[in-house]
Amino acid sequence: MSTQHSKAAKEFLKNQTYAKWHDATFWAVRTKRDNMAMGLDEWEQLREKASAIKRHTITHLDEYLDQFATNAEKNGCIVHWAKDANEFNEIVYGILKDHDVKKMVKSKSMLTEECEMNPYLESKGIEVVETDLGERIIQLKGQKPSHIVMPAIHLNHDDVGELFEEKGISKEKGNHDPTYLTYMARLSLRNEFLTADAGMTGANFGIAATGDIVVCTNEGNADMSTSCPKLHIAAIGLEKVIPNYDCLAVFQRMLCRAGTGQPTTTYTSHFRKARPTAHEMHIILVDNGRSEWIGNPEHWEVLKCIRCGSCMNTCPVYRRSGGYSYSYFIPGPVGINLGMLRDVQKHSGNVSACTLCNSCQCVCPVKIDLGDQIYKWRQQLDEFGTANPEKKLMCKAMSMLFGSPALYKMATAVSPLANIMPPFLMNNGLNPWAEGHEMMKFPKKPFHSIIKDLASPSPTEGEGKASPSPSQGGDV
Repeated sequence: MSTQHSKAAKEFLKNQTYAKWHDATFWAVRTKRDNMAMGLDEWEQLREKASAIKRHTITHLDEYLDQFATNAEKNGCIVHWAKDANEFNEIVYGILKDHDVKKMVKSKSMLTEECEMNPYLESKGIEVVETDLGERIIQLKGQKPSHIVMPAIHLNHDDVGELFEEKGISKEKGNHDPTYLTYMARLSLRNEFLTADAGMTGANFGIAATGDIVVCTNEGNADMSTSCPKLHIAAIGLEKVIPNYDCLAVFQRMLCRAGTGQPTTTYTSHFRKARPTAHEMHIILVDNGRSEWIGNPEHWEVLKCIRCGSCMNTCPVYRRSGGYSYSYFIPGPVGINLGMLRDVQKHSGNVSACTLCNSCQCVCPVKIDLGDQIYKWRQQLDEFGTANPEKKLMCKAMSMLFGSPALYKMATAVSPLANIMPPFLMNNGLNPWAEGHEMMKFPKKPFHSIIKDLASPSPTEGEGKASPSPSQGGDV
């Protein structure tokens, strides 16, 4: 009955010390988010406004994309359109080849992860250097992000210290102090910035009214990636375009508060055109399935996502199973939904990684109905041919049980017999509940019987009550 996710989660949970740390770390970020949200009286109004802006923009996306591209070209940028990941990678390679680029530095972009751009360019002989510290760490380890905002959160300072020693970044063996490691990483990356031929950024937002792209970072690496090299390429998903700067003001107040519990990111960088001493600025607008997803009446609102990561920080399943337990490159509630839109056959195992607690919906700054969407995906698993056969059998049995009052009453009447069964008969590998739990104790009397007894009048009710005498204050 185990899914791909539950099997991977089982491996994650073998290290209980780390699993508890992972859970506590993300809950601490969720707590910081709550403190920030409660510090703004208008927080819920901002959520409503942000959701409305996204709904409007996505349902009028053709107009805003045309406006954005027109204004970007007026600014002097070269705008490209990529229908899928392959075309995106080819466009990027074509630009780099035309400028004889051998090394490109880039800031964090989940879109390039989605399109698997790095391995494609490396296969063409172009060196790609991640400059976000977390991304750089996992690039050196040959791993993928385990979280969309904190990609290397699954590693501790000792893991990073040993990695830096292995790669020659750290000069003091055994010095795993985070401040020292950050300093050595900064020195290493500085050389990469100065020797790169091109720089790439993602985009948190594209402003249709001006043709600008806006990038939010805490490290300033996006600015370094565009200030040193003479060529700037920006990759942006279609859904990242918003109408104007008034709308940006709403999202800028929410993005960092929701994602990391900060009032704002350290840097909010605006790029309109290539700097005077640079060659060109290219903007690549990427579809890769998005225009098709807009037409899905039950799941299109997942495109409202601003990639803050708050749904992962609060999710009890993500916190206790880690990012690598999911088959899609984006984990957590939003990743479950995006993965199902991408490929239901490949990613159906993720929909079980949800308790349907809907905590994700409560914290999402753009009010995506993430839990409700996961529930809807579950209802379609049989239609997709990916439903678990054992679970289907269990559901049929439960349907028979709850559909027959007589059978249900008989089952609840005999269930206390399980309490006297020897433990080895109940807590074994044949009973999945026994893994991580002790078998429940069945009540001697079922709930419906208790309620029925409470609702029934007592046989002696109203009898045997003596009438009060005048001396006891009764009426004469």
